[in-house]
Formats: sequence, structure tokens, C-alpha cells
Amino acid sequence: MSMNASLLFQPKWRIIDQSSLGPSFDALQSFAMDDTLCTSIGAGESSPTVRTWVHHDTIVLGIQDTRLPYLNEGIQYLKSRGYRVIVRNSGGLAVVLDEGVLNISIILPEKDSSIEINKGYDTMVELIQKMLSPYGIDFEAREIIGSYCPGSYDLSVDGKKFAGISQRRIRNGAAVQIYLCVNGSGSGRAEAIREFYRHGLQGEPTKFSYPEIRPEVMASLSELTGTELSVSDLMTRLLFVLKEESSHLVSSPLSVSEIQLHDYNYQRVWERNEKALEI
Repeated sequence: MSMNASLLFQPKWRIIDQSSLGPSFDALQSFAMDDTLCTSIGAGESSPTVRTWVHHDTIVLGIQDTRLPYLNEGIQYLKSRGYRVIVRNSGGLAVVLDEGVLNISIILPEKDSSIEINKGYDTMVELIQKMLSPYGIDFEAREIIGSYCPGSYDLSVDGKKFAGISQRRIRNGAAVQIYLCVNGSGSGRAEAIREFYRHGLQGEPTKFSYPEIRPEVMASLSELTGTELSVSDLMTRLLFVLKEESSHLVSSPLSVSEIQLHDYNYQRVWERNEKALEI
């Protein structure tokens, strides 16, 4: 494979679809799941995997968010809005997950050669371009100031962000993760995070500068296209693109050893979350 060959082209893609498990599917399980897959893929025990997931009414905080001077007040505000609050084990800041947000993880091995950080991001951007091509969406990848969890690979149309990408590397595996706001109100989600920071900061100066959220710079794909898109529409597109990129797609559950590792990882993630939220 040449250096410039797309990482989307794999002889075999494993698909794990967790996009319709419903409200009882807990976001902490997702972080344990990606860590588990990084380990088994990094060890050569699983083929590269694309995992899709949806969580209902959950705010995922970054570690930095747990250092807010009035964190408890911020969390109480979110809970009063009906959100569950958890802390993830990777970088970044607060994001909103709900039934209108599709998350995709691309998990690749780094055993033989490491994947440059930008190559990981570019692979996800390429996947999203291919998925969205029928909708005529021309998006940019650059940081959108005023969005929640801003980063250099925010995806936006006309300055309105609809997706953010992050990465996690563990035990010879690389997970590139994206949240795609498919439908619902992008500005409504942003407003919840803006209020979380308002309650959590209460005007107190902090060493770390938290984003000043401007809800108008965030939108969902449905809002941007004027077409009511669903998570299942984008799932269909994802599978279509992967079929084009690979000679073999296989949907397989976790193996026995992966289940054991997932249980162990979930326990760790759960304990870390409890500790981070000890207020």
C-alpha cells in the first residue's frame, strides 16, 4: 500500500452497529468499547472496525471541564434539563449526545506503522465527504470559534459546525471518533453547553480559557440542507461507502476475550468517571 493510499480501503471491515440500542445504552460503555477494540485490533486479533453509536440525552465532559470552579452547579443545571452527565477518558471539552447525533469510530491497527495524527483526521473527513456526497454538502474542516469542543477538524458549512472529530490511541490501536449532528437543533444543543459553562464559571477567572459558546455557529445537517435527514439515512450511506471501499464487510459481535476485556475496561472507565465527578 502506498503512503498516500486511503486508509478507508481495507481488505476487510468489521462493522459494529450500536446506533439503535436505545436510551439504556450508556455512553461509558462506548468508551470502554473503543478501548477494547483498539486493544484487539492493535494485537491483530480483529480486523479494522467501524463502530456506530447513538446515546440519548447525555453530556460528555472532558477532563478540563471537571476543573470548573462551580462544576457542581453546572452539572445540576444539565441534570435539570434532563441530561445524564459523564466524563470521558480522552481530551477535548463538553459535547452533547442525543438521538439526533450519530457517532462513528474508525479503529485501525498501528502495530506495523504508526498513523500520523492528521492522517487519522483526514481519513474521517474523507469518509464523511463520501457519505454526504448525494446531499450536495460542501463542508470545510477548520476550527469554528464559538462552537462547543472546538478543534482544527471541526466540520462546517458556511461557518456553522455540524461535526467534531477526536482521536484516541491505546495499545497499538488508533480510534478516530466523530459526532455528526444529523437532525434536531444545533443551536439548542450549543445553548445547553453555554449555560453549563455560565453556571460552572459564574464569572470567576480560570487559568484555562473555556470556550465562549455562540449557539448560532452550530447547526444540524437537516438544518443545513433543508432536508429532514435521519440517523438511519446516514447509516445506509456509511455502509454503502464502506462496501465500495472494501471487498469484505462483516458484522460480528465481540469475541469471548473481547467481552472479558470490555467488562474490565468498563469497570475502569466507570471508576474513573465516578472519581472525576466527586465534587
